[in-house]
Amino acid sequence: MTITYNFDEIIDRRASDSVKWATGQIFNHDDAIPMWVADMDFRTPQPVIDALVERARHGIFGYPLRSEAYSQAIVGWFGRRHNWQIEPSWIEPNPGVVTALTVAVLSYTQPGDKVIVQPPVYFPFFSVVKNNGRHLIENRLKIENGRYVMDYEALESQLKDPRVRMMVLCSPHNPVGRVWTSEELRPLAELCVKHNLVLVFAGHHHVATASLSPEIAQNTVTLASPSKTFNLAGLSSSFAIIPNPELRKRFAITTDSVHVGGISIFGLLGVETAYTAGEEWLEQLLPYLNCNLDTLQTFVEQRLPRLKLYRPEGTYLAWLDCRGLGLDPSALRYLILKNAGLGLNDGATFGLGGEGFQRMNVACRRALLEQALEQLETAVKALPE
Repeated sequence: MTITYNFDEIIDRRASDSVKWATGQIFNHDDAIPMWVADMDFRTPQPVIDALVERARHGIFGYPLRSEAYSQAIVGWFGRRHNWQIEPSWIEPNPGVVTALTVAVLSYTQPGDKVIVQPPVYFPFFSVVKNNGRHLIENRLKIENGRYVMDYEALESQLKDPRVRMMVLCSPHNPVGRVWTSEELRPLAELCVKHNLVLVFAGHHHVATASLSPEIAQNTVTLASPSKTFNLAGLSSSFAIIPNPELRKRFAITTDSVHVGGISIFGLLGVETAYTAGEEWLEQLLPYLNCNLDTLQTFVEQRLPRLKLYRPEGTYLAWLDCRGLGLDPSALRYLILKNAGLGLNDGATFGLGGEGFQRMNVACRRALLEQALEQLETAVKALPE
């Protein structure tokens, strides 16, 4: 039976213990429109809801066993959606991508080793490295012809340092929204193989780095989750895919030592059901999100010409260049929050190259997005030219 989903539905999240909507606690502004943390204001696919409700009715929530159906759901998803044929034995469940990244840092590097990231990038990447006694090396992205690209020349120079042991790659890149192509990924991965560097690939992706060649697969650890695609972040349902048995063994040993290998009974069921019965919902969601991005792009171009949008090729997180407003960082934050009444992510938190930018989550009903843009326009128009 086909289910028609209404993404314009008004759903009050303020009383649901939602971090996103706790603007009073997070921003000290109860009325700010929350468009920051990466979750969506849409209900998850109905089959997922039904499966979780049915399991809850069972009434016993003991320790769960990872089922064959769970593993096959992941295998099927990556085969269908990403053209990557994986083995069930490669899968290592864990509570979250950042948790898995922490495990990877502990598994493949030693204190004092160096780890490369590509800023501006998802800010937990920084703390995961630094808080575990490793040194951060920043291979900053470049803007060429209005598009973010990798700096391979700088990367190769950085890889000559023998203390560099790992690189973290984000795709779709958060916050700039690039989905790296196979032509971009191959030279990067080959550099990592050449320098015996473990490449940790974080996030859902259109081109799986490990699918490029068997040699690259043996050097790559892929961290993924259905949480952003199907709005399941609260289920803490992530996993690592590790073809190399030695790397997988090291990952499993670290996971066991810090006891973060399991996910909840609802997380396991959420992954299985989303990947086997959620595509109908996803195929309806994607055009809606694309229309939201069209709305944002048209509004910025026609009514906010001092801003520039870097439209995401993947994700629902828009990267707004606000440097044309001529504001210092504190003034820009004040404008966005106090004058425009918007709770966005300040670009500076994403590291080098993020200053003067704001990240906006457009995974909301279109009327709310339009309201937010009108508030932003009013605030910007009040600024001196």
